Amino acid sequence: MKVVSVVGARPQFVKLAAVSAAFAGTGHTHRIVHTGQHYDAELSDVFFADLHIPAPDVHLGIGSGGHGAQTGAMLAALDDVFTDPGLCDGRPDWILVYGDTNSTLAAALSAAKLHLPLAHLEAGLRSHNRAMPEEHNRVLTDHAADLLLAPTPLAFRNLAGEGLAARARMVGDVMTDVLLRVRDAVAGLPLALPDPPGDELRDGGYLLATVHRAENTDDPERLRAVLDALAELPLPVLLLAHPRLRAKAAAAGVEPARGAVRLVRPLPYPDTVRAVLGSRGVVTDSGGLQKEAFLLRRPCTTLRTETEWPETLEGGWNVLCPDPGALAEAVRRHPPAAAPGHPYGTGLASEQVVEALAAG
Repeated sequence: MKVVSVVGARPQFVKLAAVSAAFAGTGHTHRIVHTGQHYDAELSDVFFADLHIPAPDVHLGIGSGGHGAQTGAMLAALDDVFTDPGLCDGRPDWILVYGDTNSTLAAALSAAKLHLPLAHLEAGLRSHNRAMPEEHNRVLTDHAADLLLAPTPLAFRNLAGEGLAARARMVGDVMTDVLLRVRDAVAGLPLALPDPPGDELRDGGYLLATVHRAENTDDPERLRAVLDALAELPLPVLLLAHPRLRAKAAAAGVEPARGAVRLVRPLPYPDTVRAVLGSRGVVTDSGGLQKEAFLLRRPCTTLRTETEWPETLEGGWNVLCPDPGALAEAVRRHPPAAAPGHPYGTGLASEQVVEALAAG
């Protein structure tokens, strides 16, 4: 079996780490195409190194741009990549796409147009917010795919509700595989931060935060309200500043590093896991970090009106907080008394992905 994985953004690299490890030693051919959607070394190269992912076989170097321009550039480049017989010594058996980014949609469209079998990992997630570009990418990719690899029973039910059950398989969540492995490796290690100030941060004495989605950053007034709310929180806030946030804040004339906020560059994935473990809780608009907080047993407050991971809401482990004015009250809530269950599996999803691809 010959499989080509297409990735381009941080969450996809984490998923790729699990899938790549599962392919190792199987005898199957697995090739990696990196679109370059996340081109910053702190959001790309470091993940390949820290998670021991093989170097990409192809790096498109697309970089940033508007949704249409970025997706179109990827689509044009991927058409040439997928038809190159040298990529995997002939026609691929599967194009495997991950998640909900522009890289996902571009690869899905290219595979569909070229009549190449398409598999979607993390299929069936729905926020039911059609204003989100990620929601369009998910839905369009699912309806184009030949094999839908669902991470949860709810995701499978979503696919069935859209008439896609015959193409769907329940495999579990591959990010859980990586997270559990990294959690065990970093437990007990000191918190390492790339930027001062960090000495004042102690385990259990800070909140970890990320902000990057368009709904929180594109409108200057909304961005100001979010950053004001973080600055006024009663605990130090370790804000991992995605390049998008830094650029949007600068354009809006807003300074993120004030009040409670301690601004640092994005961390390597193992250090991010360690930072979550050391925190009192998480504030984010990231889908992946919501789930990571849930799996690491840290309360999460999500700066959105909805979540693709509704399982995290059970028992109050995750709380939606679309109003920045309500953020302080949300983060002061008592931690849940009951431990969360295991809706995302126990760490064996990546092997099931390979088995599902091999079975067709």
